[in-house]
Amino acid sequence: MPDDTHKALLELAKDAAREAGEAVLSIYEKGSFDEYQKADDSPVTSADYLANDIINQRLREATPDIPILSEENKHAGLHERKHWDRYWLIDPIDGTQEFIARSGDFAINIALIEDNRPVIGVIFWPPGQTMYYAVKGEGAYKHCPDEEKRIRVRKLEDPHQSVVMIAISRRQSRQKVISRLSAKRVYQTLPLGSCSLKSCFIAEGKADVFMRLGVTGEWDTGASQCIVEEAGGSILAATFDPLTYNQRHTLENPDFIVLGDPRVPWRDIVQYE
Repeated sequence: MPDDTHKALLELAKDAAREAGEAVLSIYEKGSFDEYQKADDSPVTSADYLANDIINQRLREATPDIPILSEENKHAGLHERKHWDRYWLIDPIDGTQEFIARSGDFAINIALIEDNRPVIGVIFWPPGQTMYYAVKGEGAYKHCPDEEKRIRVRKLEDPHQSVVMIAISRRQSRQKVISRLSAKRVYQTLPLGSCSLKSCFIAEGKADVFMRLGVTGEWDTGASQCIVEEAGGSILAATFDPLTYNQRHTLENPDFIVLGDPRVPWRDIVQYE
């Protein structure tokens, strides 16, 4: 079991994610929200801001000594952040475009980072009332209305020959994704929305690999990384280098890949360059 501190912080994160998720779901079902464009031209909605306010309030009330880094907050500079040995990392709504498009593929992400590594990950999918969560060293879990279970990445029958299931964005060309992979394997594709839900599908064995090309932030991978790693997989930069947290002036991630079965020769399959 997690130590008492991590157990309490996990429950706090789950409660905050669920409360924010229920508020977001109410807005989603009514279809009444305001949409804006951020400086980088990415969309944000009044639902994102509401979720952010709820999560920030809950975490600050319970853990006033732990800093918060959220996509929708003003970001402290590295000169301040480098002194943080522990902090919350939040994406209030991962999949804002999917929320706007009404695909249902959006999630609430909360991670706890300690010593520059995710040690708690919580991802709540409001439309499915489903919570994915993990604590470092304690395994990954999925809780939905009819079950709660430990989850693990799928073990391929033959790591060198079996068909590989690729999670791809609903807005991404299947051919573009396949072109980045070795022609020596056979692939199937599974279209999904948010980055974190694709990662969760790999963690629970519904897909085997996901490559994300394009701009993301550290909040897009923090919770997912803890969950995927505890399920037996990995999240790495597309160059197969480790992702970093709170160690650079920029909070942008490099292109990254989410990998399932570690027995698969992924370096031979993923053709990044």
